[in-house]
Parts: sequence; C-alpha cells; structure tokens
Amino acid sequence: MLDLSGDCARCFGLCCVALPFTASADFARDKPADTPCPNLRDDHRCGIHAKLRAEGYTGCTVYDCFGAGQKVSQVTFGGRDWRTGPREDARRMFDVFPVVRQLHELLWYLTEALTLPAARPVHADLRRMLERTDALTRGTAEDLAALDVPAHRQEVNVLLLRTSELVRAGFGAANRKKNRRGADLMGARLKGADLRGATLRGAYLIAADLTGADLRGADLIGADLRDADLTDADLTGAFFLTQPQLNAARGSAGTRLPDSVTRPGHWTA
Repeated sequence: MLDLSGDCARCFGLCCVALPFTASADFARDKPADTPCPNLRDDHRCGIHAKLRAEGYTGCTVYDCFGAGQKVSQVTFGGRDWRTGPREDARRMFDVFPVVRQLHELLWYLTEALTLPAARPVHADLRRMLERTDALTRGTAEDLAALDVPAHRQEVNVLLLRTSELVRAGFGAANRKKNRRGADLMGARLKGADLRGATLRGAYLIAADLTGADLRGADLIGADLRDADLTDADLTGAFFLTQPQLNAARGSAGTRLPDSVTRPGHWTA
C-alpha cells in the first residue's frame, strides 16, 4: 500500500523550510526557500496550525505533499534531522523534497487511474508505470537530484490522457467533446453548467461560479479551483481531483464529491 498522504509526525517540517512563499492573499509574509518558517517549532510542528487561515496562511491549509515529506525524511535520508545533521545533508534534503513531491503526486494519479473500471484496457501499463515511479522515489538523494522529472511526467501523462479518454467515453460524444483544457475560465459564470465528461485539465477556474454545476465524470487534473464556488455542485465520478484543489475551493454540505476526497472543514454547513 503506497503512503500518499502527508504525515507531519514522520516529517521534519520540510514543506515549512524548503519551499518559498510570497506575501499575498495566501501568505502573511515573505519566506525564501531553504529557510524555516518563523512559525515552525523546534519539534517540526506548526505553532499556529489551528489558526492558519485566521493568521493569513491560507496557502498552508491547501498544500499537500502527498506523503513526500515522510518519504524524504525517513527513507531517502534514513531519519536524519536537517537541524542536527551536516549542513550539506540539509541542503540536499531541501533540493530533493520538491522532486519527490512531484513523483508522489504522479503516484496519486496512477493509483486513482487503477481504480477506474473504464480504464481497464490500460491497467497493465498503469501498474507498470506505478511500480517504476515508486522505484524512482526510493532512489538515493543523488539519483533524485539528477532525475529528469518533466520527461518522466510526460511518459505518465500519456497514460493519464488515455485513461481520461476511456472514462469520459461513457458520457456520450457530445459531453466528451467539451474540451476546456487549459481554458481561461477565471470568474466564469458557470452556474448550473452541464460539464459531464468534460476535460478541464489545467483550466483556470479561479473564482468561477460553479454553483449547482454538473461535473460528473469530468477530468480535473491540474485545474485551478482557487476560490471557485462549488456550492451544490455534483462532482460524483469526477477524477484526478486532489484534496489540495478541493481545499482551495468553496463549497457546501450540498456539494457531492467523489470518494477519493473529503469535504474540507472550512466549507459552509
């Protein structure tokens, strides 16, 4: 069973150190890469975790490492803490973390693809790619630093695209031809829109009104859902939708979700 959920108790706070952020609506202040967040405690826990949104750190609440943090901390570096180990180890750990995070995200997509009955014709290829990607995450720090992640991502994407075609084929020709891939739909008025079987891969849906929209069987890989309104929308069967995407959106108790994600705690009742 792959470990694809972040476990902060087994991580050395890598996302709070390795990654940079800029003062904005998502972060209360600037922080350069490879520098500990001022809210990071000595035990690698966040000092304001219970009130991140109130303190202006919404960006932290929508981030997920897909289990890369504990993989790098406990596997790649064998449990060596960057605070107490050699400085060179710390630098390499911070460099490797984003690489493993990307690989773990790919593992998440591949794992979901293998649960989709319509994708059965490519299950064998998906399984082989899953095993290959998992093996890459277990390489040495040197191997990971030298890895051509974009090239590997492209190989995975070929299979994910084929998976998308197979799944969306079940929604009829008219629906699966709804190609909004990479579309600029920022602030779009899509209330009640019929988006069944549509491809919204990489679409910009920031602050879009998707109230009551029908997104059943839609491909949402890479779609930017920041502040999108999913109140009462139906995402049943939508696939390649991650928890970080959902956490960045707005929704309600009436929003219907696929089993692969959970309803964010900050959504309205």
